[in-house]
Amino acid sequence: MNRSFRNITRLFSIARILARHDALMVLEKLEIGGPAIALARLFSRRGSGRAGQRLALALQQAGPSFIKLGQALSTRSDLLGEEFSADLSELQDSLPPFPGVQARAIIETEFGKPMADLFKDFDEQPIAAASIAQVHFAITHDGREVAVKVLRPNIEEAFQRDVDLMFWIAELVEAARPEYRRLRPVETVRTLAKSIEMEMDLRFEAAAAAELHENFEGDDSFAVPAVDWRLTGQKVLVTERVHGIPIDDITALKAAGHDTNDLLQKSASAFFLQVFRDGFFHADMHPGNMFVRADGGLAAVDFGIMGRLDAKTRRHLGELLMSFLTRNYRRTAEIHFEAGWIPADQSVDTFTQACRSIAEPILDLPQNEISIAKLLGQLFSITKTFNMETQPQLLLLQKTMLTAEGTGRKLNPDANMWLMAKPLIEQWVITHLGPEARLVEAAGDLRDGLARLPRLLENLDRGAAELANGRIRLHPETIRALKGGNRFSVGPITLVIAAVVLAALVALALS
Repeated sequence: MNRSFRNITRLFSIARILARHDALMVLEKLEIGGPAIALARLFSRRGSGRAGQRLALALQQAGPSFIKLGQALSTRSDLLGEEFSADLSELQDSLPPFPGVQARAIIETEFGKPMADLFKDFDEQPIAAASIAQVHFAITHDGREVAVKVLRPNIEEAFQRDVDLMFWIAELVEAARPEYRRLRPVETVRTLAKSIEMEMDLRFEAAAAAELHENFEGDDSFAVPAVDWRLTGQKVLVTERVHGIPIDDITALKAAGHDTNDLLQKSASAFFLQVFRDGFFHADMHPGNMFVRADGGLAAVDFGIMGRLDAKTRRHLGELLMSFLTRNYRRTAEIHFEAGWIPADQSVDTFTQACRSIAEPILDLPQNEISIAKLLGQLFSITKTFNMETQPQLLLLQKTMLTAEGTGRKLNPDANMWLMAKPLIEQWVITHLGPEARLVEAAGDLRDGLARLPRLLENLDRGAAELANGRIRLHPETIRALKGGNRFSVGPITLVIAAVVLAALVALALS
C-alpha cells in the first residue's frame, strides 16, 4: 500500500479519537492533514476539563505508541506550554493486561524451555500492565522471589506502524511550517523511535537496571533490584522482587512508623546523586515505581526510561541551579551562552531580564511552594524568543524533576526537596567548578587534542596536496587578494601562512 495513503488512513483514525475527546487542537495547530481533520470534526464532541487533560485521555485510547508520544510531549513545555505539558505528564502508561497463558508462551519461546524448567512457580495474574509489557511474580527453583516482565504480543509491529506515521507527520511539518524547524520535529520523532526500540528489547532495560544498581551498591538508602541475567532475554526481564509500601501511600507509611521527612531527604539525595554524581537518572520516577522498604530505605523499579547528562552539561546545570537559588540572574543568563544553548548573537542583558521575570514570582513563594521544575519549564517556554535550540536531555530532566517534586510534597507538604539538596549541590559545584577541577578539565581537553594530532597532521598533508593539485579551487576574490590585485598585497611569508591555514581548514573538514 502507498505510504501516504496508509498514513492518511491511520491519521484519520487517530483524528477521530482526538475528535471524540475534543482534542483536535494539536493537529489543527500544525495545519496538516486538512481533509482528514475536516472529516474527523464530524465526530467531535464537547469535552470537559483542560485541553491537555482531554489530549491525555485521547492518547491513552489511541494505544501504546501514542501513550509514549504523550509522555515525550509532556517534556516539551517549549512547544506546548507549561500547563499543557503538566497535564500530559499525568498520562498513565497503563493498558488492560493480556492473558497470563500468552505470557507463559512468550517466556517459553524466548528460552526454548517449558515453564516448569524455568520457574518453580509462576503467577499468571499480572500485578502491573503498561503499554510495552506487563509484570508477573514468580519463584525460582532456588527459592528466590522475582518479578518477571514480559513484552506484549506483536507490540513491535504496532509500534513500527505508528512510528512511521509520526515520521510522516514530522516531515510534513518541517516542509510546510518552516517556523517549527527550530523545534526539530523529525529529530524528535527519531529520538522517540530509538527510545521505543530500546524499550522493546528488555535486555537494554536490564542493562540500565544493572548500571543503576552498581551506582548505588552499598547505599542502604536507595536500592535497585538485581537482574537475573540467566532468565533475561529480548522479551523477558527477571529481577529480584521488591517488597515495600508505595511512596505516595502516606497513611500506610505513617502506620508502619516511617518518618516521611526522612524519606523526602533520602529521595532528594538519591535524585541528586543520579543527576550530578552519575549523570544517569531514572526518568520515570512516578510513585508507582518507588517503594519504601521495611528498613526505611527506598527501592526503585521499571528502568525503561532513563536519562543521561554528560559532565559539561552537569556542570552547567549545577551552576544554573545555584545561580537561580541565589538570584544571580546575570550568571544564569551567562551560563546559557557559555553552554551554547542560546546563540551568541542574542542579548545577554535581555535574557538576564527574562530570567528575572520568570524566577522572581516563583522564588518569592513560601519555601515549600518553590518549584525549580516549574521555573525550568517556564524558562524553556520562552526559548522561541531567543532562538534557543531544544535540549532534549534537559527537557526529560525537567519532567522528572516535576514528578519528583509532586512526590516530595505528598511526603512533606511543608518541606522543599531542593533546599534539602542545596548543600549537596553547593559542594558539588565547588568541587567541579573550582580551580583544581578546571585544571583537570583542561588536561583532559589537551589529552583529547593530542590524541587527534596525528590524524590532523595526516589530513593537513592531504589538504596541502589537494590545494597543490588544484582539486580544491579558491574563490577568484581570494586569489586576487593573495596576488595583491585587491586593495592590499601580501608578501611570500604571508602567502605561505595563508596556504597553511587553508590546508588546515581542509584538514579539519576531513577529520
